[in-house]
Amino acid sequence: MSTAYSIYEAKAKFSEVMRKVRGGQRVVVTYHGEPVAEIMPVGPTAEGVRGRAARLASTGELIRGSGDFKTFTAAGRRPGGLRRFLDDRG
Repeated sequence: MSTAYSIYEAKAKFSEVMRKVRGGQRVVVTYHGEPVAEIMPVGPTAEGVRGRAARLASTGELIRGSGDFKTFTAAGRRPGGLRRFLDDRG
């Protein structure tokens, strides 16, 4: 079963849309009555958490910390992110 929302409605009712998706429903987003996107629950992935972590580590997006498997840190942090964001907004 799917539910349709206009872009405006989907934005205004985002929490409601996400509740429906978490509940297993698909949500269609429309623009002038024409479907432009579909939001659906994410199914389990074949690679799993360990596989995804290994893939991200191999591309340098994660850096393995000292200790067990659960300790990863983001590799791409640069200071001043908030300032760049605010400057971009005008």
